[in-house]
Amino acid sequence: VQLQACGGGVVQAGESLRLSCMVSGSTFNAGGAAWYRVAPGKTREVVAAINSGGNTLYADSVKGRFTISRDDTKNTVYLLMNSLKPEDTAVYYCYIRVHGTDYWGTGTQVTVSS
Repeated sequence: VQLQACGGGVVQAGESLRLSCMVSGSTFNAGGAAWYRVAPGKTREVVAAINSGGNTLYADSVKGRFTISRDDTKNTVYLLMNSLKPEDTAVYYCYIRVHGTDYWGTGTQVTVSS
């Protein structure tokens, strides 16, 4: 199983980005997915999560700005990030859990300038 994240970049504060995580080698329609991030000098934190039923959870710092979604027909998880702030600068990683096994994707860098 491989997860490939993309969509990161350098943006100005207030702008938007959409991250995508494409899963290959397995279908994950019965599993959960999430986005994590690692900011410079900080530990990994969960940003948003979504279960197989479409229920979502968000870190307080991104509530109202970020939206996680999934398209099981495309084996892809998305993270729409609006109103980006400099403190959102981090490497973002996607994660899925399928049949009790955890899988991590490659990171994608998001840099927000003020």
